[in-house]
Amino acid sequence: KDSPDPYEELLMRAVPTILGVTLTAALSSTPLMAAELTGTLKKIRTSGTITLGHRDSSIPFSYIADGSGQPVGYSHDIQLKIVEAIKQELGMPKLNVQYNLVTSQTRIPLVQNGTVDLECGSTTNTAERARQVDFSVGIFEASTRLLVREDSVYKDFQDLNGKNVVTTAGSTAERMLKVMNAEKKMNMNVISAKDIGESYQMLESGRAIAFMQDDALLAGEMAKAKKPEDWVVTGTPQSNEIYGCTMRRGDPDLKKVVDDSIKSLFVSGEINAIYDKWFTQPIPPKGLNLKFPMSAELKTIIAHPNDQPAPEKAL
Repeated sequence: KDSPDPYEELLMRAVPTILGVTLTAALSSTPLMAAELTGTLKKIRTSGTITLGHRDSSIPFSYIADGSGQPVGYSHDIQLKIVEAIKQELGMPKLNVQYNLVTSQTRIPLVQNGTVDLECGSTTNTAERARQVDFSVGIFEASTRLLVREDSVYKDFQDLNGKNVVTTAGSTAERMLKVMNAEKKMNMNVISAKDIGESYQMLESGRAIAFMQDDALLAGEMAKAKKPEDWVVTGTPQSNEIYGCTMRRGDPDLKKVVDDSIKSLFVSGEINAIYDKWFTQPIPPKGLNLKFPMSAELKTIIAHPNDQPAPEKAL
């Protein structure tokens, strides 16, 4: 042509602009791109590692079953499902998973200071703790009761006046037991053991006549006893404990991934298989069966997930 077509020139000038707008729109629609990441997800993407907090003796929630040092359990299985969701969200299928042991006393501080990115074990969602860390939607419901010898005459809390009673340091059971002791002037000797395993050892050895803790954890200790039939979970429930996974406060992107992952387990029904695996079937290391069917309260949590602390029962 002797002279360029004005319409062709206009189109050629517009193409780069159209492509730029299209590319920008595509990028902005991609969830959690690197430049947009904040908080823990940004930390995980930058380091290539997620650090999971776990317990070593919270049977059947999070515990060490063999010499490998790798945690197993109901809460841990849920935690691994969350990790898969984080891998997908970040586009990091080979994300490195690192484990960090926590106790009842260290779990909250280690989440707060960034040592642990996500903790799923047997941590009760309370109003006090919710001011320190964020909780996921609830994953379990338990009641605080007593573990005693089957032939013991001390079957309920009113029987414990002046007696040695063990509980786990840093647990909600410890706080409730101490409040009960002070307000009702029961003169109990409250023994705070470092973890659940040590608490049971003190009970088994006779240094305490009762062990106060969440009923599911007590069932776990009873099941692994030399003679499970020698023990019984008893006593009037003192509270309804709602367990949740914990993460640092003020991190909405991470909390959304965590909550959505748990809710998907609920909606799909996969949570039922995870529950049965740990509460109604033989579990490692000894092939013990807790025979602990799902409660109506947990079924309600699954049907209506939320992250609200359970109301505390007056002692």
